[in-house]
Amino acid sequence: MAIILDSLAGSIVSKVHDVIIDEAIITLGVQEDLKELQRTMNQVQCFLNDAEQRRAEESAVNNWLSELKDAMYKADDIIDLARLEGNKLLVDDGSSSRCSATCIIFQLFTCLPNIQKRHEIAVRIRILNTELEKISKLGERFLKLHNMQPKEEDSVVRRMETCELVEPNLVGNETLLASTKLVEMILRHKDKKTYKIGIVGTGGVGKTTLAQKVYNDEKMKRAFSLRAWVCVSQGYSKNALLKEVLQKFGIVCKEDETIGELSRKLAAAAEKKSLFLVLDDIWQHEVWTNLLRIPLDTAATTIILVTTRNDTTAQVIGVEDVHRVQLMCDHTGWELLWKCMNINEESEVQNLRDIGMDIVGMCGGLPLAIKVIASILATKERTENEWRKFRNRSAWSMNKLPAELRGALYLSYDDLPRHLKQCFLYCALYPEREIMYGVDLIRFWIVEGFVEEQAGQLLDPCTVLTFPTKPVQFCRRASGPTSFQASSVIKFIPDCIGSLIHLRSLDLDESDISYLPESIGCIINLQVLNLQPCKTLNSLPLGITRLCKLRRLGLSETPINQVPKGIGGLKFLNDLEGFPVGHAIANFTQMQKGWTLEELGGLLRLRRLGIIKLEKADHCSTDSVLINKHHLKALDLQCTKHRDEPYSEQEVRNIEETFERLIPPHTLENLGIMNFFAKSYPTWLGTTHLSSLKYLALIYCGSCVHLPAIGQLPNLKYLEIRGATAAGKIGPEFFCCGIGNPGAKEAVAFPKLEKLMIVEMPNWEE
Repeated sequence: MAIILDSLAGSIVSKVHDVIIDEAIITLGVQEDLKELQRTMNQVQCFLNDAEQRRAEESAVNNWLSELKDAMYKADDIIDLARLEGNKLLVDDGSSSRCSATCIIFQLFTCLPNIQKRHEIAVRIRILNTELEKISKLGERFLKLHNMQPKEEDSVVRRMETCELVEPNLVGNETLLASTKLVEMILRHKDKKTYKIGIVGTGGVGKTTLAQKVYNDEKMKRAFSLRAWVCVSQGYSKNALLKEVLQKFGIVCKEDETIGELSRKLAAAAEKKSLFLVLDDIWQHEVWTNLLRIPLDTAATTIILVTTRNDTTAQVIGVEDVHRVQLMCDHTGWELLWKCMNINEESEVQNLRDIGMDIVGMCGGLPLAIKVIASILATKERTENEWRKFRNRSAWSMNKLPAELRGALYLSYDDLPRHLKQCFLYCALYPEREIMYGVDLIRFWIVEGFVEEQAGQLLDPCTVLTFPTKPVQFCRRASGPTSFQASSVIKFIPDCIGSLIHLRSLDLDESDISYLPESIGCIINLQVLNLQPCKTLNSLPLGITRLCKLRRLGLSETPINQVPKGIGGLKFLNDLEGFPVGHAIANFTQMQKGWTLEELGGLLRLRRLGIIKLEKADHCSTDSVLINKHHLKALDLQCTKHRDEPYSEQEVRNIEETFERLIPPHTLENLGIMNFFAKSYPTWLGTTHLSSLKYLALIYCGSCVHLPAIGQLPNLKYLEIRGATAAGKIGPEFFCCGIGNPGAKEAVAFPKLEKLMIVEMPNWEE
């Protein structure tokens, strides 16, 4: 808890620092009260490091943290409320300044509620300051003050890459001897209809490593026609597990197949085959007895190897032989320790052997614990003093922690920098073995204040891969969510959503809403707004333009045709998908049928941008709409899907001119062009301007007769060309060989290409 509060305290201090100079706060008149709050929060923060070390062992510290948590949430709420009320006063003051003298008496009466509101907020801040002061003084009695300046290792951490699987013969010969024995036992039974063997042992003792050596043995590869390795979680999905086995057998699965259909498909795939299946880390016997046993009965030979911590699970599955993995001796553990630190010779750490042996002994003979400790020691100086301090840390003896978290595993967490601790703990919101959307996870870290911009560098959620499931819905606390995720059952968003001023993330993806209320503009802290695909949502309210903290706006596959002017004012936007282009309208209304390209001009923080309906773009007067966006990494340019009647010559010229001016920055890494209907690609695509480009997709550009000259893009790894129906051949210009390029014949075309996909080219001639 202390780590999360450390983040929250830092976030509050930062927010107070920002709002003190805010015109809205000056108007409200609570500057001095907020400064006092900032000073108190700075003081309280200094106790959190000691509280983190002691909270698991001392109930008094836990109680202190609980009181502090409630006070911090109040502080966060009050700051948001002060900013909101201050902004209201600014609007009122602006209106009153334009009022005539006859309104003065009326103003005297209307300003009374404002005075009352100012007084209420000031009193709330003072009461909170008193509460925090008491908490701080209580902390002084039993907690140590720590300098909150980040330690050197917090800012620059040397981390080795840890391996999930132990190299063959990494240390000792126990695993090699055991794997040889198990392979021989399995091969002796390979002609039986079914044979089941188990590897049993405590967590982290090396069961998976041993099973992996058996699975990868060359004799095993030759002995079976089908092999599959499946890691089974405690809360496994039957559907997902069946699909995984089928995919390992090389069988393609459809998204919507039922368990019955998958079982029949598995039975057909296994029929009359010899197969070897590893079920790793199995907790429930039903995985075999109720799910896999019947469909795999069609095989000629089925060999099942299970790894489990539970003897009963192995017995119910019906294993005929059991191998028990023994704890690792200290001498072998010492060898594992220094080898996992990427040390080549023991002589490099010979002076640390005695302390190292002590540390290994504290790992209880568990290889996993030793490898975890090795990853920590690899970041520290190889001195006796440093290793002795590590050996003597109190975290080794946290007896009130759950047994599986004591010792090495808790130390690996305890050694993380503060900002990584809170990010790591946040992952506990996901169910076990749930695959995470990497980009969504980072967005949640950002909106919770766990990740901040450093030295002018923008946050980059685009560097993490996306995955096929979404995280569970969560709330920060009962009194007010910071994130909300909807579903298709949501058909209506009430006006009162504007009162959720603490909301940071609003996910309405795939909901059936038909409009957003204007009050959404009151959610002043909103940073993520997902509206894709909302099939019945056709317009966005003017209030969208007041979401000054918005970082992501997702509109892909949502049929938006009415938008407010002013999208360019959302300066923090770094992720904008489904940007609908429309004609500029010279009128006094605030709504229009799409945004103009010029409105993108001020959005300099964009990292990901998707533009649609480009055929509706007016003539663009500048070619700097995109080229000055130096942070842009991913860009999608789309025209509307091809219609039945042909495009006019004017429409073709317009789209050519539009694309010519949409010159991306040279830092772009991912580019997609879809439904482009001009006869030739933009000239900037046929040069080496996009020297950083790694992924390129040209989808249904059916009017282009020639493919672009992209063979000399130095970093291109993935190229997809789909639906190039007008292209009859792939000539040397595609590879940039010779044509207008002296010396290019000697150059290697596509020097880094890893994957090439060319499909739906019916007129392609050999």
